[in-house]
Amino acid sequence: MSDATIQQRLAWESTPELHQRIRRLWIKHSIAEDRRDIPGLIETLAPDCVYEIMPTGQRWEGHAGARAFYTELLGAFPDVHFDLTDIVIGPQGVFEVAHATGTHQGVWAGVAPSGGHVEFEVMIHFPWNPVAEKFGGEKVWVDRAMLASLGAHP
Repeated sequence: MSDATIQQRLAWESTPELHQRIRRLWIKHSIAEDRRDIPGLIETLAPDCVYEIMPTGQRWEGHAGARAFYTELLGAFPDVHFDLTDIVIGPQGVFEVAHATGTHQGVWAGVAPSGGHVEFEVMIHFPWNPVAEKFGGEKVWVDRAMLASLGAHP
C-alpha cells in the first residue's frame, strides 16, 4: 500500500490483534535474517515489496529485488549482526534502530569492500501492507559519512 497517503495510513486502526500480527511477522523476519535464510525473509514480504537505501537512492522491487538486496548485503557483510536499540510497532509497520557490526567483504551501497571491521547505526522502516498482511519492503537509513568511510578502513 505504498500508494496510500500519510493521512490514509494515519487513519489505519490499531488493534491488539494487528499489533501482535505485525510483531510476530517482524520476529519471523528477524530470525530469518539472523539465519541468512533468504527464502524465509521473502515469505514475510508482499509480492510488490520495495527495498531502498535512502541516502544512496538505490532501489530494488519485488521478491526478485529483495533477493538481490539481501544477496548483496549478506555478501558484503557475511558476519553482519544487528543489535536492536529501539523499535516502534504500529498499524503502519515497524520502525527500528540498530547498531550494526560486521566485516566489509563485498560491495555494498556502491562502496568497494575494505576488508575491515565496521560499526554503524542503521534505521529501518518496514512498511505494513494491510492487503497482503506482510511487509512492503524496507527503507534503510545509514549515515552518509559512514558510507563514505566504508572503503577507507583496510
